[in-house]
Amino acid sequence: MSPIALPSQTAAVLYGAKDLRIEQRPLWPPQQDQCQVQIVSTGLCGSDLHYYMLGRNGDFALQAPLVLGHEAAGVITSVGPGVLQKYPHLVPGTRVAVECGVMCRDCKYCHSGRYNLCKSLRFCSSAKTFPHLDGTLQEKMNHPAHVLHPLPDTLSFDLAALAEPLSVLLHAGRRAGIVPPSSTHTLGNPSAPIPSSSSYTPSNTIPFAQGKTVLVLGVGAIGLLACALAKAYGATRVCAIDINQDRLNFARREGFAESIYCLPLPPKSSAPSKDDALKRAKDNANTALSAFEEPDGFDVVFECTGAEGCILMSVFTALTGGKITLVGMGTSTLSNFPLAAAALREVDLIGSFRYADTYPEAIRLLASPRSSPTSESFGEKVSKLVSHKFNLADTQKAFELVARGRDEQGNMVLKVVVGNGESES
Repeated sequence: MSPIALPSQTAAVLYGAKDLRIEQRPLWPPQQDQCQVQIVSTGLCGSDLHYYMLGRNGDFALQAPLVLGHEAAGVITSVGPGVLQKYPHLVPGTRVAVECGVMCRDCKYCHSGRYNLCKSLRFCSSAKTFPHLDGTLQEKMNHPAHVLHPLPDTLSFDLAALAEPLSVLLHAGRRAGIVPPSSTHTLGNPSAPIPSSSSYTPSNTIPFAQGKTVLVLGVGAIGLLACALAKAYGATRVCAIDINQDRLNFARREGFAESIYCLPLPPKSSAPSKDDALKRAKDNANTALSAFEEPDGFDVVFECTGAEGCILMSVFTALTGGKITLVGMGTSTLSNFPLAAAALREVDLIGSFRYADTYPEAIRLLASPRSSPTSESFGEKVSKLVSHKFNLADTQKAFELVARGRDEQGNMVLKVVVGNGESES
């Protein structure tokens, strides 16, 4: 018998540092419990950029060509065997957000709703596991049905792609106690009930963080989403620190943060000693708290940079009895961490890794209505993060722009979205 000819599709494939190739690849039909999704929008994030620039993200180096991208939304074009029996709402034509982590659904972490910690989890566009699992910078992909989330018709694909980075902050917010725990079934437990609804009902948000003050260190896209989330859940005050005055001005002008502080850069003359770095972090924290008129510190600090100086600062900017949530990934070890300053004041240092059971809430937030005719909805606010868009064929140009941080007109780059050229439906 002659082999069956498969249709082809376009994909942006990374072979190594700055070696990105637009290729035609065979498109296989979806397998058992899979849907085939036409990817419409993919947001580029910091980990994608690390892979593009260096061929690795921290300890995870490419071992084979890899399709990047994990912040995505699209349309189901076909379904594999078993899908319609288990997921009758996932029919061809359904608009979905793609959750890119594929868990084992059989371990204690999956069954307890913490599938982000599953030791067998494979994540699209990550080189942590091998064989690698390709990401969403391709025209179509086959993906497990249980991690596809239907979208309301009112939610654009570009905005729906933000459900992934927003999920990172929802998980961090739950860990910090300013976002309520998930009320949905856990996707990690295959015996849990499957939601019968084909979309998520927009509604107003419960002010779970009411009375809390929140500080965000670093106002890239993740930090700005942290600000927006804290405000959405009713935080009394949200302040932000960064080394980039333009980003801080954007955060204040667009209502992400009430007060901002631009951190002075350290002198470049010589590398500071560990003691000097710790003293500088403490001095910077005290200066910032004075500028914010919050001498006792903040109830919750979101550390979104992963930079050593900011991690050290977070301890001194947190209120006694407060919480620090480590969102940024960067510094792997800190020998000068002020452990006594944290322990004696009962400052909780909280790790936060990816997310679990967050997509329904992320989609609800992104599609939530205005609280009043003159106010701005959550989705309207965070849509301002999408600063630039490219077609899939121009993915390399998109990465080069993210690396530069500004376009040719001098405009600031926040969130770059790569699409397949389809118009929004």
